Amino acid sequence: MPEISHQLLHKYLKDLAGDPEKQFAPVYLLFGEELLVKTAYAELLDALLPEVNHSANYDPMEGAGENIYDVIERVNTFSLMPGTKVVALLESRIFYTTQDKTRLIENSKKAYDDDNKSKAAKYLLSLMGNLSLSFEDVDRSNRKKTLTFASDLIQSDDWLDDLVEYCRQNQLDIPGPADHPGALQKAVKKGFPRNNHLVITTDVVDKRLGLYKVLKNQGVVVDCRVPKGDRRADRMAQEDVLRQKMAEVLKPVNKKVDESAYAALLDMTGFDLRTFCGNLEKLVDYVGQRNTITVKDVTSVLKRTKQDPIYDLTNAIADRQVSKTLFFVNTLLAGGFHPLQVLAAIVNQIRKLLLAKDYTTSPEAKGWHAGISYNVFQQNMMPSILAYDQSLRQTLEKWEHAEFSAEDVDNVAVRGKGKKKKKIKTDLMLARNPKNVYPVYQLLKKSAHFSKTELMAAVGYLNETDVQLKTSSQDPKLILERLVLRICNPQNIFLADQEQGRMGFFRQQEERLAVRFIAWRYEKLGKPIPDVVELKIQASKIVAEAHRIARERGRNVVAIIKDLVNDIKK
Repeated sequence: MPEISHQLLHKYLKDLAGDPEKQFAPVYLLFGEELLVKTAYAELLDALLPEVNHSANYDPMEGAGENIYDVIERVNTFSLMPGTKVVALLESRIFYTTQDKTRLIENSKKAYDDDNKSKAAKYLLSLMGNLSLSFEDVDRSNRKKTLTFASDLIQSDDWLDDLVEYCRQNQLDIPGPADHPGALQKAVKKGFPRNNHLVITTDVVDKRLGLYKVLKNQGVVVDCRVPKGDRRADRMAQEDVLRQKMAEVLKPVNKKVDESAYAALLDMTGFDLRTFCGNLEKLVDYVGQRNTITVKDVTSVLKRTKQDPIYDLTNAIADRQVSKTLFFVNTLLAGGFHPLQVLAAIVNQIRKLLLAKDYTTSPEAKGWHAGISYNVFQQNMMPSILAYDQSLRQTLEKWEHAEFSAEDVDNVAVRGKGKKKKKIKTDLMLARNPKNVYPVYQLLKKSAHFSKTELMAAVGYLNETDVQLKTSSQDPKLILERLVLRICNPQNIFLADQEQGRMGFFRQQEERLAVRFIAWRYEKLGKPIPDVVELKIQASKIVAEAHRIARERGRNVVAIIKDLVNDIKK
């Protein structure tokens, strides 16, 4: 029998209802995203037991504390009432193995945080059974040895103490390491009485196991997974599911969400279906008689719940919140992020802020101020932002197709007459998605926390940090913390102004010259010329290095700049 996507379940059930010759499968397995599994399960149950009162023929069992032998016995027992009988094993852990120990303890912690101790205890007991652990093994004095794979979850382990005590007070037993998958596999192969059906729901399966193969051959598997990655195909799949769920919530109450509000809602929740749908229901109640939900409604009612530590870090940087930024740096490092990954996130944010600051101080930004309302911004400022992006793109294309002479880099000649120009690809645009206005609005508002002088000084700090992380024996954590203090601490405003003042007119001219040299060098190497901001960052690094060498060796700065540019390799 087939494995089908949750989107095709409705068609599958409709085909069954329309053909008397077709029969329901003896066993169904539904796995994947929790909310999609529950929706698919409800639809399947209504099809199997369409009667208004089917309690006598419906036997649900909580899978988190499952006894497979009890399940097998029930599904093989004839119902007292005539008709179809359904035994449901809900939220099963039948596919969990010792390799899934991290998932089990994460689910336990999540259930505990949701104030569901009973469910949390079942996950914990299942983990202990899989690993052959006793209550003493997970006591505070021993758990750091027995639960080494969950060190991040037991750093603050009061929740685990409370849960262990809950299990002891309620005399909950630790299940033994019985072969539950093997027992169920044999039962499914043997078959169930006619009109008796087993439905299993779970969040994870192991397709390599014999149990999965038997369930697929003897029954129907419904795949409710949604890709969690960040590839374009993954994001499109997530978008389809979110919009489907949004329609299910809004259509019955005749509401709609404008695109900017949808973008803001998605930014606050991420791909979390339960939270996303719950937030939509809050917004429906909030708007009352109005038919359209706006960005103002989203920002007024909801709080950000999306778990994105990189976002939290860059957001704290943009807000110049020293303590929060230091906290997120330490959190990322403790979570296994490489120091250079953390630095790259900060670099990316400074580049965006520098681009935003360049726009807000340009003639195109007439009418901009940090206190501008979102509606006025959307109507009056977006056209000029799109024009700014177009102008930047044209500059990049001009640089990409210009040929710089080695003797006179100031003379730019158009190259390759008759050749088709390649379209520039760059991620440094203010409005990469013109339909998604709200993030642009937020970026420009946050750029007001910095002066252009400070952002240019930050480029130098980033360069120094990059060199230190790659060459120094210092603790990377201390290096990054020093960087955060230099960028975020408001006391650095005066120091940054002094540094920029010392640079003066000649330093600026040196950087402009370095930009031309670098562009020429990339041209000679046959490589795409980076965007304007990236060129300025490279130029700043090269000029700073040239001054260091000049101080040590006494050579001419411009000659050193040329040598450093020529060292750029293929």
